[in-house]
Amino acid sequence: MPVQPVSPEIITAPDGVRRLADRLSREPYVACDLEADSMHHYQEKVCLIQFTVPGLAAIVDPLAVADLAPLAPVFANPSIRKVFHGADYDIRSLHRDFGIEVNNLFDTMIACQFLGEREFGLAAVLRKRFGVELDKQYQRADWSRRPLTAGMIEYAVKDTTLLIELCGRLEAELREKGRIGWVEEECALLARVRVAQRSDAEPMFLRFKGASRMASRSLAVLEEILRFRDRRAQQMDVPPFKVLGTETVRELAEKKPRSLAELTGITGITERVVERCGEGIARAVEKGLAVPEQELPFFPREERRKVGGDEERRIKALKGWREDKARRFAVEPGFLANNALLEQIALVFPRSEVELEGIAGLRPWQRREFGAEMVAALQARR
Repeated sequence: MPVQPVSPEIITAPDGVRRLADRLSREPYVACDLEADSMHHYQEKVCLIQFTVPGLAAIVDPLAVADLAPLAPVFANPSIRKVFHGADYDIRSLHRDFGIEVNNLFDTMIACQFLGEREFGLAAVLRKRFGVELDKQYQRADWSRRPLTAGMIEYAVKDTTLLIELCGRLEAELREKGRIGWVEEECALLARVRVAQRSDAEPMFLRFKGASRMASRSLAVLEEILRFRDRRAQQMDVPPFKVLGTETVRELAEKKPRSLAELTGITGITERVVERCGEGIARAVEKGLAVPEQELPFFPREERRKVGGDEERRIKALKGWREDKARRFAVEPGFLANNALLEQIALVFPRSEVELEGIAGLRPWQRREFGAEMVAALQARR
């Protein structure tokens, strides 16, 4: 196991960021992670950015130093491999808060998935490959609090300490199996994800799990409860779920309590919640119930395309091919090709590899590695 720095450098000043950026710019691999406060505040923000390279561990505090511009060229440099584990949230947050774009991303979680690891969370991976145990007690910590405790600092730096070593091992295994190109393509696509912007005019119920199964009147009540919850969360500077949980909101929308007394027995409604939010909930319910019948909302549904017998047989053939290939490669079938992609290929019904070009969602590595086999599977079921 490589020797790692004992104490990380905590960077809270602009000159420290510049010196760090200069150091990182000379490294071929940089391990990265970040911590945010999404569990504790209404408007989440990045609170720490951690870096590890051989001989140095550093933690940048964006709450103390706002100008992180010197780091942007490091993240953007295609000659430096940025190593993350489970980078989706990190990539979105870096771009949202700082406008930072990442090139040459290597996500060790994706690498583990394509190597057939059944448990690919960082704690499980480090336990299996290095015998290291990560302390999970700070996973839900409020990273916006200052000063940082010694335990928080230790937790933050451990997330990156072994990432470069892990990356090296995974790269070697992927090359041995001929899958390094698959992971690099997936990582390049992941590096372009961004936070989805929600329009104020967009109904909030569209993003509520289970809303698609609700009747129109319940949707009207749900929308008003969600808007009340959001306003209250902003006032309290907490995430909306800390005002009213998901199950509580769902039950309120279905039962439509119109008085404080009717709140009794609803999941998550305690005396404190009644005291703090009871009247607001009742007003939201009344407002939803007052929506005229002709103005009731509805959940938009895409008309499901009817699948004919021939197409259904082609989908079955592709799924059979995928299951066989997944068993041979010892990976989850969905990592090779998801159902939506197989359905799209079956619809197009390519007779040659050339006809695979332009199929929505088909990655170059999938076409390169499996194109001929997919076409053959389809032709065998004609």
